[in-house]
Amino acid sequence: METRTTKSSAAIDNRYNFTARNFISGYLFGLGFVAFFDEAVFHQLLHWHHFYDKSTTSMGLISDGIFHAFSWFATIGGLFLFADLRRRKALWLARWCGGVLLGAGVFQFFDGTIQHKVWRIHQIRYVDNVYIYDWIWNITAAIMIIAGIMITVHTKQKAKAAKHA
Repeated sequence: METRTTKSSAAIDNRYNFTARNFISGYLFGLGFVAFFDEAVFHQLLHWHHFYDKSTTSMGLISDGIFHAFSWFATIGGLFLFADLRRRKALWLARWCGGVLLGAGVFQFFDGTIQHKVWRIHQIRYVDNVYIYDWIWNITAAIMIIAGIMITVHTKQKAKAAKHA
């Protein structure tokens, strides 16, 4: 008969075998969720911009639809991996959350720097002092990236220590 301790240590060992999948699942979910949030709030509810603002409103709406589909594919892909990790009893929530923060932060930083400033396909908002919005957007992204990296590094070290124990 298996004891509770044996089951617990088997589950802990199993999560260490799936560290990459825990991270990837969280990363996809974070990236997709923040993209979905951006599209739903800033594009649809507030009407601040479209994904592609350098053409007609119709093209802006089409680009929003494609962007929305991308965000859902990433979110659902991350959740399918999450469900698989739970089924295998390999979910490592801390590592997954690190991936979520990193995916969300990377998307937001890419959006705020590359899409807004380098490619100029849209701005976060079309106002005179757009830099206030840019700073808030990018500082929030940097905070998520730093927190995600810290959690990911911590869990990676924990996984290495567990494999050597």
